[in-house]
Amino acid sequence: MTEQEHPHRYTAALAGEIERRWQDRWEEERTFEAPNPAGPWAEPNKVGGRPKFMVQDMFPYPSGAGLHVGHPLPFVATDVYARFQRTQGKNVLYTQGFDAFGLPAEQHAVQTGQHPRKTTEDNIVTFTRQLRQLGLSYDRRRRVATIDPEFYRWTQWIFLQIYNAWYDEQAGRARPIDDLVAAYEAGSVRTPDGRPWADLSDAERREAVDSRRLAYKKKVPVNWAPGLGTVVANEEVTNEGLTERGDMPVFQRNLSQWMMRITAYADRLTDDLDRVEWTESIKQMQRNWIGRSHGAAITFPVQGSQPGVEVFTTRPDTIFGATFMVLAPEHPLVASLVPDAWPEGTKDAWTDGAADPRTAVTAYQRAAMRKSDLERQTDDKAKTGVFTGAFATNPVSGQPVPVFIADYVMMGYGTGAIMAVPAEDPRDWDFAKKYDLPYVRTVQPHEGHDEDAAYTGVGPMINSSNERISLDGKDIEDAKDAVIALLEQDGTGHGTITYKLRDWLFSRQRYWGEPFPIVYDEDGVAHPLPASMLPVELPDVADYSPKTYEPDDADSMPESPLSRAEEWVEVELDLGDGPRKYRRETDTMPNWAGSCWYELRYTDPANTERFVDPEVEKYWMGKQQGGGEGIADDPGGVDLYVGGPEHAVLHLLYARFWHKVLYDLGHVSSEEPFRRLFIHGYVQAYAYRDHRGQPVPAAEVVEHGEGQEATYTWNGQAVTREHGKMGKSLKNVVTPDEMAAEYGADTFRVYEMSMGPVDQSRPWETRAIVGSQRFLQRLWRNVVDEDSGEVRVVEDAADEALNRLLHKTIDGVQRDYESLHFNTAAAKLIELNNAVVKAGVAPRAVMEAMVQMVAPLAPHLAEELWERLGHDGTLAFEPFPQADPGLLVDDLVTCVVQIQGKVRDRLQVAPDISDADLEALARQSEKVLESLGDKQIRKVIVRAPKLVNIVAG
Repeated sequence: MTEQEHPHRYTAALAGEIERRWQDRWEEERTFEAPNPAGPWAEPNKVGGRPKFMVQDMFPYPSGAGLHVGHPLPFVATDVYARFQRTQGKNVLYTQGFDAFGLPAEQHAVQTGQHPRKTTEDNIVTFTRQLRQLGLSYDRRRRVATIDPEFYRWTQWIFLQIYNAWYDEQAGRARPIDDLVAAYEAGSVRTPDGRPWADLSDAERREAVDSRRLAYKKKVPVNWAPGLGTVVANEEVTNEGLTERGDMPVFQRNLSQWMMRITAYADRLTDDLDRVEWTESIKQMQRNWIGRSHGAAITFPVQGSQPGVEVFTTRPDTIFGATFMVLAPEHPLVASLVPDAWPEGTKDAWTDGAADPRTAVTAYQRAAMRKSDLERQTDDKAKTGVFTGAFATNPVSGQPVPVFIADYVMMGYGTGAIMAVPAEDPRDWDFAKKYDLPYVRTVQPHEGHDEDAAYTGVGPMINSSNERISLDGKDIEDAKDAVIALLEQDGTGHGTITYKLRDWLFSRQRYWGEPFPIVYDEDGVAHPLPASMLPVELPDVADYSPKTYEPDDADSMPESPLSRAEEWVEVELDLGDGPRKYRRETDTMPNWAGSCWYELRYTDPANTERFVDPEVEKYWMGKQQGGGEGIADDPGGVDLYVGGPEHAVLHLLYARFWHKVLYDLGHVSSEEPFRRLFIHGYVQAYAYRDHRGQPVPAAEVVEHGEGQEATYTWNGQAVTREHGKMGKSLKNVVTPDEMAAEYGADTFRVYEMSMGPVDQSRPWETRAIVGSQRFLQRLWRNVVDEDSGEVRVVEDAADEALNRLLHKTIDGVQRDYESLHFNTAAAKLIELNNAVVKAGVAPRAVMEAMVQMVAPLAPHLAEELWERLGHDGTLAFEPFPQADPGLLVDDLVTCVVQIQGKVRDRLQVAPDISDADLEALARQSEKVLESLGDKQIRKVIVRAPKLVNIVAG
């Protein structure tokens, strides 16, 4: 049959027409605009008495390539959930913005000469168009982009709040910097060198204050990429020590950089994970990154006049097994440790062939500069190092231990030095084997342990006694306590807590980022700008590129593109003491900055007086009375935050840090930004390669056969199939535009949600989308006559079986939506719709409830059918259908009656029948009596209401 023969058939063309009409109507009628309790969008009559719900996706980056079908998976999921929550009578805040600063747009600008703002804004237009056609129910008024000056005005303002704050360890929170000055003056906080505040010079006072700020400048080792002309973060460096973008060599350099004192919040960032509703795996990733460890700080004296080397260890019990020490190549004590000549007896394996220690150490340090932190941490790489020529003394055993430098130890962790215990640490074991160093087992391995390997398990202490202390036979925890007590008695160590977490490097030598609201006077003193001078906008420049060098130029220095904008950099300002000349900060903030607080701006984006109105923030994100759902001590935050696992550590950690500072300073009422976190899976795609191993267009591949026996050809030539990430390089991109044009956006939405659980990855299969299309076509036919276009539902009540299935579906789908099990919700709706098709009639009561239930998944189709069923206005806020509890339980269940384990009859019985009544019915069954014959019943086992087992003989 053709479309002409069925002019009202639900085709892709009709779906597109319906979808565009409803998208326009939603926009015209401002359907999804959520009212606020205060501020510019205050609508108290719409807010009062309604529970609120805030659902949010992680900030997307508007790529120039546009969306493929994998990108909308989380967006469709959050839209389904937001639409469902509206049917529960909730005031739902659901919107989206753009994380639009960053390196990709800047690199494109360098290559093309086009301003990164123009590139980014064009990408946002494409991104927005693609998302609109999917029918996402965003409150479009609330959309923000980090590149908007009115947005980054408040990013800069928050930076200043952090800059003008310090962490009071006694109070356990951040306080304004003025409080620190008052505490210095009163003597309640000790100055850095202990002298009274009144005795300090102006410069010394300034240094005392700056040393405690939560945002501060410091010379730190950074990843410098001369070929890119910029510093890159650890996460932007590959395992091979090259930049993620451009494959440029990376070198370690010491540069003055802006830092955030996130380490002050290490305990709270760890402990408060117990208060949020996140998966345990994500919480553990955060805990591991923070790396809180209990152990001991131990000082190893160095032979000669050198100062001792301090190490931190979580296993002070193994100190008798510390047979050598390792320092990071960049450790500040290395230069002073190294003697002019190798000491007598130095092994050839220790020297790397160098004539003297200084030559060996310098060469190794330069080689280590070429490696990224990630490369240095890789456990399976070969261990390398060189002897410094110095010896330290084990402070407990008294034995001399050689001091090495090696790149598997880094300054960013612990003290930058370790006591190496090869018998109990695999990395130290590998190093000791390579350099012919001794090992001493201090923990008794279990039986069967490989003697040629380190032992990391538990057991009694061995080889750990002398005239001053005896650990042998103790368990590990008792041994730790004993060693710490001795160290503290001797003054060579103490028990302590340390963290893997390091302060956050917050500077980038790039153009396309938020400018810092900081200027420097003629003496180089930093001055924060007043709020009235914000935003500090980026200047237009002729050249966006940083100064680049030869990729291997390790001696080069970064130079920010902004430093060349001299008219912008050199300014005259009145900061309260008359007009003076200043120089602006030319580094920019990292692209993490905007995503640290954007959820707060979503709640109040029209506010020009504050970054968020306190009443608005408290309404949307404040702590819930009696604790949030599933949380005993509710910290507040977004009710549902959805994103990918790649941001499970850094983005979440940084956002939590900013939020806690704002909470401490009284700017927000919530202690955490995201109350509940849901991690989504990914849409993968099949990729195909020819005999040369080159990708071929996946859309042009022909499949022959089915299942494991299937083969594939392209242009008549055999090709192989593999799973791959969707992308241009593998020629397997499928766009939502294509799917919407060929099948309709609602079909695409239903298919994406039906492919499997949202939190699991799944392969994309275009041919399978037809199943979702057929479901919607059958639903349409159950309501609309394909020939006349008339509504074909009947007013008659549904029969008992269909009515019972309807209410079971209502109950099941509601629970599925609430738990984000959208695939099983879709399956239940398909089952109900098929039952209506099979019945041959479509009762109004069934179809109206069906349309309401399908609305979160296929909103355009549902709105159209709802209107055709005679209803005015949008379906978006109609209450979800209610299941009749009396219809959720079957009137009768089937009871199997067995004799000697063989089924002899099936009885239809009430679900609440008693064991005695069920046994009586079974004994009276004609089939049972016939099967028993002359046999006597010896025993009857009853499991009401589903089983009776008769033993006879």
